[in-house]
Amino acid sequence: MSLPQPATNINPISATGGGDVNIVDNTAVIAQDGPSGTIADIEKSKNGTISTYIVREGDTLSSIAMLFDIPQSTILWANDLTNKSTIRPGDKLTILPVPGIRYTVKKGDTLASIAKRYGADGGDIAGYNNITDETLAVGDEIIIPDGEPTVTATPAKTTTPSVKTTTAKIAANPAHDVGPNGSASDVSYYMAPLSHYTKTQGVHGYNAVDLAAPTGTSIVASAAGDVVVAREGGWNGGYGSYVVISHSNGSQTLYAHMSKVTTYDGDHVQQGEVIGYVGATGKATGPHLHFEIRSGIRNPF
Repeated sequence: MSLPQPATNINPISATGGGDVNIVDNTAVIAQDGPSGTIADIEKSKNGTISTYIVREGDTLSSIAMLFDIPQSTILWANDLTNKSTIRPGDKLTILPVPGIRYTVKKGDTLASIAKRYGADGGDIAGYNNITDETLAVGDEIIIPDGEPTVTATPAKTTTPSVKTTTAKIAANPAHDVGPNGSASDVSYYMAPLSHYTKTQGVHGYNAVDLAAPTGTSIVASAAGDVVVAREGGWNGGYGSYVVISHSNGSQTLYAHMSKVTTYDGDHVQQGEVIGYVGATGKATGPHLHFEIRSGIRNPF
């Protein structure tokens, strides 16, 4: 009879890899990434992507914040919650990719001065709060992504964005100057989310552009994908009613300030499918679409 032989390598499980695990309550071993229906469904944010977390029995805002290694205030802001809010099993929480601190705007502040003071990026502050130097108002409470207390900085000069009226087309024009946007094939992966628009602000914040159009104008999916967030109503950090779609190339697109959302979490949508309508919800001075491409090419629109 042959007997089992002991392992001869120094580490008997050296060939194991690709699936880190967590020890929970010193007893349960739970994979960090796994099939539907387990805690492993958490999609940790990478490269600026937004994820959704489903609250489970025993969860608290502080424990979820620790799980994602972000401040609790970041979760509150992203989900239109306050310190007195309660969460229940089954609730869906939007998880932003970076931590941040709250800040109340003071007289003389600019995005550049705030960013320098707290060691952050002015573009990220603008994108997450959907603001510009022109709309920055004394008393506004904003989130500073990755902000940390630093020395006080002097204000910086502001610039006024140009306005360009455009008839939107699928970005597959061979004459398109792709430059830093990516290859022609990368650009053609996305189509304009509006058929006609006026570009009121070029690339800013989290690779976003502002496209003005009348209230009620149809907003379409820029590329096929799965809906990560579809939220109608609420402030939502200034985004108002908004949708986030995850795409097969690893990127996400975000559509904000909608007057109405016509899709739902988990839906699969086709390129060109209507997902909502232009509005001015959240922090918006007029009807327009705030459109972001996250973890992808430079926004070509």
